[in-house]
Amino acid sequence: MEKYYLAVDIGASSGRHMLASMEDGRMKLEEIYRFPNGMDNVNGTLCWNVKRLFDEIKNGLKKCKELGKIPSFMGIDTWAVDYVLLDQEDKVLGDTVGYRDSRTNGMDDKVYETISLSALYARTGIQKQIFNTIYQLMAVKQSHPEYLEQAESILMIPDYFDFLLTGVKKMEYTNATSTQLVDPRTNDWDYELIDMLGCNSKMFRPVSMPGTVVGNFTKEIREEIGFDCTVVLPATHDTGSAVLAVPTNDDNAIYISSGTWSLMGIERKEADCSMASMQANFTNEGGYDHRFRFLKNIMGLWMIQSVKKEFEEDLSFGEICERASKEKIASIVDCNDNCFFAPKSMIKAVQDFCANTNQQVPRTVGEISAVVYNSLAYCYGETVKEIEDITGNTYDTIYVVGGGANAGYLNELTAKYTGKKVSAGPTEATAIGNIVVQMLQDGVFPDLPAARTCIGESFDISYYE
Repeated sequence: MEKYYLAVDIGASSGRHMLASMEDGRMKLEEIYRFPNGMDNVNGTLCWNVKRLFDEIKNGLKKCKELGKIPSFMGIDTWAVDYVLLDQEDKVLGDTVGYRDSRTNGMDDKVYETISLSALYARTGIQKQIFNTIYQLMAVKQSHPEYLEQAESILMIPDYFDFLLTGVKKMEYTNATSTQLVDPRTNDWDYELIDMLGCNSKMFRPVSMPGTVVGNFTKEIREEIGFDCTVVLPATHDTGSAVLAVPTNDDNAIYISSGTWSLMGIERKEADCSMASMQANFTNEGGYDHRFRFLKNIMGLWMIQSVKKEFEEDLSFGEICERASKEKIASIVDCNDNCFFAPKSMIKAVQDFCANTNQQVPRTVGEISAVVYNSLAYCYGETVKEIEDITGNTYDTIYVVGGGANAGYLNELTAKYTGKKVSAGPTEATAIGNIVVQMLQDGVFPDLPAARTCIGESFDISYYE
């Protein structure tokens, strides 16, 4: 009888339930349920509908029952930084505001009244991004201080869903590091920093590592779903899971977790909290087995997803790539510029950037797409140089995992701008990495190197030079 492992992988635009099993030493993966996601505008504030998302999690579990493929283990991963506050009766306090909302504007200055940016980086090693949880909590402190006073618990989004399934509250390490409130030396909360900022340190539970068993379904969930299951903490930060699926055991590999965001970096044993690292805008996010993901956040396929929505023609990404590949336009935009974070029109943002920097302004679908793809690849090339300068190492291959592994044109440009070989795949990296942690906990693999070897043998990989 096959043993199944379930990854519930929820991204900013969609979620899916992916079932895995082992056959002849290889991992098989099957998508059994998919649902849309996105932030809702609630009275002018961008919010997540966590009730609907949890209903979708249960719908996917019911699909497992319907198919007769009951998972023995499951894990949930999502995006990072967003959270819920729970009162003493475990009710959510306020709206579950999303990271693209503007409430954090100016909250960095509020934080720096207590601790400088350089001192904050030296303590946490986390790249400043205005949507980090530290700035979100400061926004709550300014507008709804009563929420922080009433909060009995803070849970990151996947931790909250685990709690709803099991009744057990855990705070998983990889997602916790994205708050900019974790000490990379202790791998636990920087309670002194939390107290300095007036953010109620009592609501923070001790950090749990990926592979920790949360618990089994509550009686209510078992009765509703029709079966029981053991919930395990994967790397609940989706990038943390995706990096686990990089199909190499080379400690000096550069990876790109390519999706809505492009997360480009390396794995390290220790965090680099130096000023050189801060000035290059790198972050030290927590990874599996106390590893650190030393990486840079790059705007990623969010830009091409956004312009696609604005094109008058309903084009596939393949058709967009085909048109872009025929263009000769040389304009390059800075993908990390704030103007591309949440513009009303991504096309206009790209055109304005080109105009303001005295470059050719793209007009057609092909030109606009070519500027975006070339700009992403150019940014990858600059990031490789920064990684090599900071580490003193050189790298031969870039491993692209996630949805962007299917973007052949972008992978060709990546090889061109970086001067490196490019290995692309697996595309379902986040779900695979999620499942790998479940399988490691269950003893399917003796260690992560064995799991990564299996991944390379189980899924299609493409190569570019």
